[in-house]
Amino acid sequence: MTNWKNLIGGVAVAAISSGIVLQAEAQVTSSALRGQLTSPEGQVVSGASVVVVDTRTGSATNLTTNEQGAFSARGLNVGGPYSITAQADGFQSLQLNDVFIALGETANLNLQFAATDAARTMDTIVLTASAANVIQTAIGPNSTFDLATLQNSPSVNRDLRDIIRQDPRVYIDESFGDGVQCAGAHPRFNSLTVDGVSLNDGFGLNSNGYPGQQMPFPFDAISNVSVELAPFDVQYNGFTACNINAVTKSGTNEFHGSAFFDYTDDSLKGDKSEGDTINSDPFETKRHGFSLGGPIIKDRLFFFGAYEKFEGPGATIDRGVEGSGAGTEIAGFTQADYDRIRDAAINLYDYDPGGVPATEATFNEKYLMRVDANITDNHRASFTYNYDEGLSLSESDGDNNEFEYSKHLYQRGAETKTYSGQLFSNWTDNFSTELRVSKNEVEFTQASLDGARFGEVQISHNGNTIYLGSDDSRHANALNYATWTYKGLANYQLNNHSLTAGVERIETDVFNLFVQEAEGEYRFSSIDDFVAGTPSRITYENATGTNNANDGGAEFGYAVNTFYLQDEWEIQPGMNLTAGLRYDYYTSDDEPNYNQNFVDKYGFANTSNMDGKDLLMPRLGFNYDAGDIQVRAGAGLYSGGNPNVWISNNYSNNGVTLYEAQDRSGAPLSSLTFVNDEDGLGRPFYGIPEGLFNEVAAASTNGPVNALDPDFEIPSEWKFAAGFTYNFDLPGFWGQDYSLMADWLLSATKDASTVQLISAEQEGNAPDGRPIYGGSAGFGGDYLLTNNDGGKSNTLSGALSKAYEDFGIKWTLAYAFTDAEDSNPMTSSVANSNFFNVARTDANNLGVATSNYEIPHRFTLNLSWEKAFFGEYFTRANLFGSAYQARPFSYTFNSSSDDMFGDDSVANHLLYVPTGAGDPLVRFADGFDQEAFFAYVDGAGLGRGGIAGRNAQDGQWVNKFDLRIEQEFPGALRGHKSKAYFTIENIGNLLNDEWGAVYQAGFPQTVGIVDASIDEATNQYVYNEFFAATAERRETAVSLWELRLGVKYEF
Repeated sequence: MTNWKNLIGGVAVAAISSGIVLQAEAQVTSSALRGQLTSPEGQVVSGASVVVVDTRTGSATNLTTNEQGAFSARGLNVGGPYSITAQADGFQSLQLNDVFIALGETANLNLQFAATDAARTMDTIVLTASAANVIQTAIGPNSTFDLATLQNSPSVNRDLRDIIRQDPRVYIDESFGDGVQCAGAHPRFNSLTVDGVSLNDGFGLNSNGYPGQQMPFPFDAISNVSVELAPFDVQYNGFTACNINAVTKSGTNEFHGSAFFDYTDDSLKGDKSEGDTINSDPFETKRHGFSLGGPIIKDRLFFFGAYEKFEGPGATIDRGVEGSGAGTEIAGFTQADYDRIRDAAINLYDYDPGGVPATEATFNEKYLMRVDANITDNHRASFTYNYDEGLSLSESDGDNNEFEYSKHLYQRGAETKTYSGQLFSNWTDNFSTELRVSKNEVEFTQASLDGARFGEVQISHNGNTIYLGSDDSRHANALNYATWTYKGLANYQLNNHSLTAGVERIETDVFNLFVQEAEGEYRFSSIDDFVAGTPSRITYENATGTNNANDGGAEFGYAVNTFYLQDEWEIQPGMNLTAGLRYDYYTSDDEPNYNQNFVDKYGFANTSNMDGKDLLMPRLGFNYDAGDIQVRAGAGLYSGGNPNVWISNNYSNNGVTLYEAQDRSGAPLSSLTFVNDEDGLGRPFYGIPEGLFNEVAAASTNGPVNALDPDFEIPSEWKFAAGFTYNFDLPGFWGQDYSLMADWLLSATKDASTVQLISAEQEGNAPDGRPIYGGSAGFGGDYLLTNNDGGKSNTLSGALSKAYEDFGIKWTLAYAFTDAEDSNPMTSSVANSNFFNVARTDANNLGVATSNYEIPHRFTLNLSWEKAFFGEYFTRANLFGSAYQARPFSYTFNSSSDDMFGDDSVANHLLYVPTGAGDPLVRFADGFDQEAFFAYVDGAGLGRGGIAGRNAQDGQWVNKFDLRIEQEFPGALRGHKSKAYFTIENIGNLLNDEWGAVYQAGFPQTVGIVDASIDEATNQYVYNEFFAATAERRETAVSLWELRLGVKYEF
């Protein structure tokens, strides 16, 4: 929207209002101005002088219009105010003040001179585009949020996710690490950049998309943020879902700063949901921080810094035995069962497994420092350093049918250091360049709460799995990686064409030590078996030949080399066409260790890497601004967002470095000899069975292998988009200045990543026709990271906005519909988990089905109000609400079932639903409750006589509202302000405990309800037991209201 103020002079007003167009378009430049100067008769004015001044820092850009009267200023700092002055012989000079430019927006200033005798004054023109991007954006669906939105929104967690969730296409999964799902896509397929530097989870271990457990930079360091779902500029890549861009604040010629403190504790949190009393552990959360920016040398050198610290509980852990009143009760696991297992661990095996897990304290500390320099009027540089460190307690196994004793949990965190330097240069009126160098270092921490001294124990009981000891994935776990990024870009303004050429190189080096079961994993089929000491399986993995886990680390690196060309053509004022090509080429000198046995079995080597892989990505975008309506469309190919951990698996699990040994004999522990324990006492669980230890010591290179398909292609995704923005008025009472936005986005996957179990051999068919595998299937098998196609998503979204300036009220109501399909949702980090953790009928031929990440319907409401009751000190209220249909889920066989299909993953095999009691494919065991079973499947809408569909069940509707209220007060000095505020998360639950409950099916969106086996003699399923499982669990922590109190001082 463009605001016109204090336009004086009758003739001049007409000339100016018809001749100057400021448009906020989602174009391809990081802050930029461009436009055209014309005479009163509409003729272009060449050779005119245009000066663009950033009034905050005094930085001036001097330009001269070309033969078409065009001018362009690029590489400008985001924000403003800017002052633009235009002068030419024979015309009255023009001066535009208070022009604001949002990062990623291009302001088109099509200016028309008045004759020299036409007196006029133009005091202020403000470009109010709520927009933000880190690098150049393009025409395409996006959402942008300015500093006022960041400051005033009910951001309970001081996190960008609290802001970007206002876009209905962006869903924050509160039940699973606050992962960001954009338009029905995997959270790992996003990119997060800050000042152009990637700060997302580059390795791929965290569901939240960050390197650590919290946002890795101070909230008060950010001035703008945006979400780009399909930016059709060639500079964008590294994602196939969405790009989340943030830009940091910078210093100015004035000193500005702030300090804040906020607080909450268990007395400020609700304790009832849907009539149930929820007993929360005592906790206290405190956050504090400050920011300061200003001049070092006025008009030349500036600084900005921000610091933030969090102290409080980590993710709420609220699960317990049946009847305990916990938020998540484990059905079929009683207090007597809990006591029996714990007593046996202590008295029989000399190990205290801990108690019921409780929320533990965590911390996060981060700071950012930035220096900006105006070297000359034509050269500007900046340097940014960001540091983040945090640690929190995490569940290892937290599904609806899983219970962990407290010492099975683990500490999880990361230390992140980021360095970035940029140089922007205007060499001539038409030629400019940008150079960037950055480095990102991440060192992870993952450690068992009790140390990796006691192996992992898994006990099956009534369809549940009970865990104690140290989590098997934390037995030997260390990770660090570093990424260098180099970028060079040149832009040349040729008449109405803005030509861009660039080159980039991203170098990544990874060290990953990941040895599962290095302390042993023991599985028991029942509590009785655990007490008796008769495991059904013992698994031990370690470095081949040495039994030293440190020898099992993987170290590798690769580089992505990029070249791109692009033309931005302003066909006519308000009409722009962007076309470009991007080419990515991978290089790597590191190969996984060669495994001859793998070659003998499959006829190709396991040494494939990313070297030589390449991808050409065309982009095309169009935008037309016709005044009240703006139309946009485009198409492009994108790649990125595939975690490095999927590549790392091939280096770690090459069948040479590590060896996995198993004992499935069922021999009692008392008959085994244990070695390699810390105290030398040879006790079960503390040591390793001697036979398995010796097998690893004498192992050949015939261990299970993870490999990259030699024909692997870089995963990519086509995006096609179209949309419009329409500004309109309604008659009478309804008022003026409505804004309606609508967008359509189609994404089609090309060469998506998937995992196949290539060692599996089909040995037969189940009664319903699905394959039964043998050979080296399931755990201990060989996995291939390869490609498939067929996934796609369709997203339709719309938003209606209105501001009542006289009343200080603004509102936006938005909606998104998403229909998303994929083949393998790739839910996990290791190959076998990506293979197992998906509902299926045939594990090696998944087909295309509704995606785990689909949110079919989502509404959002933003409502704000402000009023200054005394002086310039405002009272503000901001309400955000969302209503959405939760993620879909699948009905499957239960984990207690036999391994009927030969792939060690029966719990994720889709349920066969019999036609009735007489179905010839099924025999019901004595005691199986057929009446309850058929009532359950009919109530769930499962069609009889076939295999249940993957993700065919709709999630529940969830409604939540958050409220922030703030009051400003005078500060200690003139120009200073203090603020007191409070934020209520889930205010609906505060008003009525029946409201605000959050439900979702447990990971990986499967619900097992039948314990079954196959009678090979009759080729029938035998349905042994029915479990009336609750399909979707209530997420207790986010279903309760919480009040946070805060104060802030600004100057």
